[in-house]
Amino acid sequence: MVQAVMTIAAEQEMPRSKRRSSLIRSPQFSSLVILIVLLAVFAIADANFLSPLNISNMMAFLPELGIIALGMTLLLTAGEFDLSVGAVFGLAPVVVMLLVQNGGFDIGIALLAGLLLCIAIGAVNGLIVTKIGISSFLVTLSMLLVVRGAALYITQGFPLKSWDQPGFFVTLLAGSFNIGTFRFYTSLWWFIGLSLLAIYVLHYAKLGNWISAIGSNRNAAVARGVPADAVKIWLFILTSVLAGLAGMISAFRISAASPVAGTGYELEVIAMVVVGGTALTGGRGTILGTIVGALMLRSIRNGIVLIGVPGLAYNIFVGVIILAMLILHALLQKNAARS
Repeated sequence: MVQAVMTIAAEQEMPRSKRRSSLIRSPQFSSLVILIVLLAVFAIADANFLSPLNISNMMAFLPELGIIALGMTLLLTAGEFDLSVGAVFGLAPVVVMLLVQNGGFDIGIALLAGLLLCIAIGAVNGLIVTKIGISSFLVTLSMLLVVRGAALYITQGFPLKSWDQPGFFVTLLAGSFNIGTFRFYTSLWWFIGLSLLAIYVLHYAKLGNWISAIGSNRNAAVARGVPADAVKIWLFILTSVLAGLAGMISAFRISAASPVAGTGYELEVIAMVVVGGTALTGGRGTILGTIVGALMLRSIRNGIVLIGVPGLAYNIFVGVIILAMLILHALLQKNAARS
């Protein structure tokens, strides 16, 4: 009897140990460890790093890039990526403000028109990639130039004053609230809600299985009845819409819509996603890892300035971190394959 109980306990313990070992070897766990180390280093180097004011400043901007990163995670998991998100981030609020200021449109209608424009941009990207068969790198790089050029042309290169009148949409997109001594914006709730939805889609819904299958082996997925082209098109649309939404949130928060807003965001967002553990080659994605990656890159940007490193050196730090994480993830994959 005792021996039987010990055998059952051992059988139950093995899956737990395997799960624990799998968690430790996962890319998102290694990213989390590095994030904790970075936070500790910056906190020791400068006591103001963990002050309520500094944390509030970091959390004001992080959700906007984080929202774009969620869409990019799903898209990368399917084996594609979008380089036009930074330009869409800048164009969407510019179009909204022009419609309000020059066209006399209601702010709600203008916001809807801005989102419809984002849908159109994403659909064009997706259709060209899937139906014509051109690489998403080339397609979205071209779209980046088109969208950024359009934003500069329609504004003549000058920023616009954004909508700053109190009302429902200002509260919805850029309202603020306090938790103790910390000040946060409603964009944080957007980020949390969209993150939970993305986790459900990628890890618990049939669509998530389709996305991973397409990224792993598109032909095999199609053979099993997965509508690969339709899924990719909708993912391009989703990524573009999230970029436009993030741009509108930013414009409302700072009361300005600039045609050059979002410059370089496409690479920073991809860095967040890759550092978090999502594979550039597709087939493996992690929303929790993306959240960790977003926190990591924003902490680096903020921390190096606080400790006296010139802000222009930020790209050096990000490049080193990305290379280190890619090497670490590759080693973890090799060890997992051997096991």
